[in-house]
Amino acid sequence: MTLQTGSILEGTVVNITNFGAFVEVDGKTGLVHISEVSDTFVKNIRDYLKEKDKVKVKVISVDDNGKISLSIKQATPPKKSVRPADIDWNQEKGKVNTASFEDRLSKFLKESDEKVQELKKHQDSRNRGYKRSSNY
Repeated sequence: MTLQTGSILEGTVVNITNFGAFVEVDGKTGLVHISEVSDTFVKNIRDYLKEKDKVKVKVISVDDNGKISLSIKQATPPKKSVRPADIDWNQEKGKVNTASFEDRLSKFLKESDEKVQELKKHQDSRNRGYKRSSNY
């Protein structure tokens, strides 16, 4: 049976290198590059795979010389990501914010002014006692 691009098969990890893993599929060996192991960044491939592991791989390509490129991450269905629109922000904190935009804005401005005043007081207290000399 010839390997076809796009087919998903089960294979066995036969060797692991720093740049990827060699997987035997249908009696032939192909390479799963380290970037095709997981959806997340893979620093050490040995944290994800061991020799003799059974893995599901997708055939990415087979070139004229017989080199087979495989992918583990493309063989697994993508995880459902949570988009910001899917999150109920009011339920997140357990309370509903019924204040109008103007009320929330004025509260924010008041708190910001208070923090700025505190910073100025702190800065003034640090500068007290130090006089600049204009002799230089």
